[in-house]
Amino acid sequence: MKIGLYFGTFNPIHVGHLIIANHIAEYSDLDQIWMVVTPHNPHKQKNTLLDDYHRLEMVHLATKNYPKIKPSDIEFKLPQPNYTVNTLAHLQEKYPNYEFALIMGEDNLNSLHKWKNYEVILENHDIYVYPRLNSGVMDEQFINHPKIHRVGAPVIELSSTFIRESIKHGKNVRALLPENVWAFLDHNLFYRK
Repeated sequence: MKIGLYFGTFNPIHVGHLIIANHIAEYSDLDQIWMVVTPHNPHKQKNTLLDDYHRLEMVHLATKNYPKIKPSDIEFKLPQPNYTVNTLAHLQEKYPNYEFALIMGEDNLNSLHKWKNYEVILENHDIYVYPRLNSGVMDEQFINHPKIHRVGAPVIELSSTFIRESIKHGKNVRALLPENVWAFLDHNLFYRK
C-alpha cells in the first residue's frame, strides 16, 4: 500500500486542505492520504495553536466521510522537536509493508534543500507536489527529479491564519470549514480572542 503523508498543524483544518488531499487521493497512485497533525513545537511560542488533541479531533471530524483520507497522530509520540526524516524512518519501521510518500506545496519544495537529511528523504520517498501561487523560483535540482511528481490539484490560496483572524474579528467563515469542524470550533469558542 502506498501512503501519502500530508503534514500540517491543521489549526484549523479547512476546505482547502480537504480539496487538495481528496484530489491527490483520487488522481494519483496513492492508496491513502494520512493527515499528520504536527504537535506543538516547544521551542516556539504557542500563540493561537490549539491543543494537539483538539486539532486531531478536527481532522477526525473533517475526514470521516473520506474513506481514503485518515487522521494521524504519529508525531505526538515522537521526540520533539521532530524532523520529517525521523518520522519517515519511524513509519517505515512500524509499517514495513507500506510505502510512504510526502505531499507538499510548491512553496515547501523550494525550501526542501534546507530540511534535515533531505537527500535521504528524496532517495527513499516520492514527493507529490501541488501548485501554489507565488511559490518562487524552482531549485534546479528539483525540476526534473524522478522522485518528484507534480499533481494538477486546484490552486487553493486559503490559510488557517486567515480563518483564525477572521473568527477573532467576528467574521462568518463557516463556508471555509467542513460543517462539523465549524460546529466544533463554534461550540468551544475557539479562536475568539
